[in-house]
Amino acid sequence: MTIRQLAKRTGMTVRNIRAHQTRGLLPPPIVRGRTGYYNEEHVARIELTREMQADGLNLEAIRRVLDSGDGSASAIFDFTRALRAPFEDEAPEIIEAGELAEIWDDAADVKLRRRAERLGIFRALPDGRIEVISPQLLRAAAELSELGIGAEGALQTAEKLRRHADGVARAFVDLFVKEVWQPFDRAGRPEGEWPRMSEALERMRPLAAGALLATFQIAMGEAVEKEGERTLRLAARPKKSSGRRRKGQD
Repeated sequence: MTIRQLAKRTGMTVRNIRAHQTRGLLPPPIVRGRTGYYNEEHVARIELTREMQADGLNLEAIRRVLDSGDGSASAIFDFTRALRAPFEDEAPEIIEAGELAEIWDDAADVKLRRRAERLGIFRALPDGRIEVISPQLLRAAAELSELGIGAEGALQTAEKLRRHADGVARAFVDLFVKEVWQPFDRAGRPEGEWPRMSEALERMRPLAAGALLATFQIAMGEAVEKEGERTLRLAARPKKSSGRRRKGQD
């Protein structure tokens, strides 16, 4: 495609495309005769530049990232997109404050709401509505409430779970960096290996979730079994006399 066609395809001006070339953000076009032609690599590079700008990187920092990539723009784009993709499949929901009060009895308690926001369960929007980041967690809180477990107890448990989850997440990230990324980095980030990095990230997500769930099920089974044994032992103990014997009573 010509530079004007590239501009139309990407929504950029011809002037900005040339400025990107001057800054080293775009490779030069393929020249045929007196006309420069662009391809999908240039489109991918522009899209990648926009995404990194949205993440707060300035153009010079983006240029350095692209220069150090040693791979095609499309391959780097696929990898960075996989890297920034949300881990969870759950979509946030927007609800009215009154709906939250119906689901969560203690929604009016400001301190409890702030604790829930820090945990990433929901957050207050400027218009007064609530963005439920994890509808599944909020539903769990509602069901716990039906069982007689208040918001305070549910939040304390959620805070403990979050601390453990942070450690689990860090363990999987460290595993990926040590076993996958570092060997790739030491090898000079070969151009042909970028798709493998994206694939490894994509496969790591369900593997991490599955491994965590399986480990939790084992741990939960053992914890319930131990508590059951403890309860049975306590039930088997003879009951202590609740009152003193009266005088003259054997």
